[in-house]
Amino acid sequence: MEISVKGKQIDIGAALQSHVTDHLNASVLKYFERALDANVILSKESHAFRADISVHPSRGMTVQGKAVADDAYAAFDSALARIAKQLRRYKRRLQDHHKGRPEEDFLTAQYSILASDDTEDELPVDGEPAIIADMPHEIATLTVGEAVMRLDLADAPAMMFKNSANGSFNVVYRRADGNIGWIDPSNTQNV
Repeated sequence: MEISVKGKQIDIGAALQSHVTDHLNASVLKYFERALDANVILSKESHAFRADISVHPSRGMTVQGKAVADDAYAAFDSALARIAKQLRRYKRRLQDHHKGRPEEDFLTAQYSILASDDTEDELPVDGEPAIIADMPHEIATLTVGEAVMRLDLADAPAMMFKNSANGSFNVVYRRADGNIGWIDPSNTQNV
């Protein structure tokens, strides 16, 4: 597994980099022998350290964890514990996920909203949010349960997927009350 360790506003020493590489390899390879890659970003936030870890155990799958602590080692260890817990919880479902599914079940989202060239350096006016162009994403064909699992693993606020039951595009999202919401436009009735 390829591991990238970077520091934001801090210098990553050889000892910290070795700690991160050894522990991340041990934790991820325990569940996935052929994990693709992992990215670790350690940063300084006022008096604390923040660790953001993103692991790709297989194609189209992302597991993320983050933590803040007074020590860089403790921040990394806490974020890694979250990832290990997620991998342990979903191990069987992650390994069985692609069995019996052809590779064509992934669609690639081709559209991004791009800022016009003449307003490249301008800030939004009157508190309007900036529109940030994003990279194309693969939209997987999943069941609702698999989509919720991926939402949880990626620690994302929302996720779009193609529903394997009816072929329509659906969205699962994390609600303010902590529950998961599901938007299925194919189930809407004409009012």
